[in-house]
Amino acid sequence: MKFLTRLVVVALAIIAVAYILPGIVIYSSLTFQGFTTALIAAFILGVVNALLKPIVKILTLPINIVTLGLFTFVINAFMLIIVDRIVPGFRVLDFFSALLGAFLIGVVSTIASKTIG
Repeated sequence: MKFLTRLVVVALAIIAVAYILPGIVIYSSLTFQGFTTALIAAFILGVVNALLKPIVKILTLPINIVTLGLFTFVINAFMLIIVDRIVPGFRVLDFFSALLGAFLIGVVSTIASKTIG
């Protein structure tokens, strides 16, 4: 049940960020199909973060150390771009939108998760 709650929270965070940022688009975002697209994007984002992110973080460890961990934001942006390539109906238009979107999705989902419990 906790997994489903977290999935819905991240999907709602994706919808909120898509509403705020013009560079992230969910086609038909105000319909059930848009929510389904956001759920799929949240699931794929979780899978990508679980499988690829640890490998990428290890490979970019020297850069991450030099930038004092700020390169993690760039890694998160690339994970969001990977989700853009996989999920139909979910688009990230440029890298800056991916960078800001990944940051906002992380913040919103963290706040919502802490609030829900």
